[in-house]
Amino acid sequence: MASKQNHKVLVVDDDPDILELLKYNLKKEGYDVETADDGIKGVHQAKKFNPDLILLDIMMPQQDGVETCRQIREIPEMSDTHITFLTARAEEYSEVAAFEAGADDYITKPIKPRALMSRISALFRKESKQKKKPQIVSGELVIDRSSFTVTSKGEQFNLPKKEFELLYFLAQNPNKVFSRDELLQNIWGTDVYVLARTVDVHIRKVREKIGDGYISTVKGVGYKFENS
Repeated sequence: MASKQNHKVLVVDDDPDILELLKYNLKKEGYDVETADDGIKGVHQAKKFNPDLILLDIMMPQQDGVETCRQIREIPEMSDTHITFLTARAEEYSEVAAFEAGADDYITKPIKPRALMSRISALFRKESKQKKKPQIVSGELVIDRSSFTVTSKGEQFNLPKKEFELLYFLAQNPNKVFSRDELLQNIWGTDVYVLARTVDVHIRKVREKIGDGYISTVKGVGYKFENS
């Protein structure tokens, strides 16, 4: 992803005014943009378009954004696609449901186009600076940064981007305890507001895939990776 012209963004929202607003501003910034006005179309378009970023509403006809996100995360090619919810739903349970489904970010409406474009640009800049690093091997667990895959006991997993980044960060710093706030800052960044509970959700989902023996909870403090 060397320039904006290489970045593809899919916008999924049932509000035609929002679709038009975001498409105009994204194209103005040089992104390749496609849109869909409901969740079912969004999944279909994601398969065809293979975007780098999906901006996704929650409340939509035919299929809501949470189920749409869940289905997109089941597509192997979408494992490292960034999914950001743009929604008027500000309740905590909606945010938790979004992260449970595999979202990377959650932004409440009304949308401020300039701020959103700046945030998207910062996201892609951060990703372009990340260097591919060697595998991390711990017992039967292999974490491969180059392919964004995790193998445990011979079974390969394609983790959503934030789950992978969280696991990789902890594994890079074995036996060191990190608080939820520290993990939020290192994985989500200081310019993204998400609940501390988001870390718990992602840790639980990683454990469900690789097993309970790698990431331990230090009560009242945070989490650490147990090096085998």
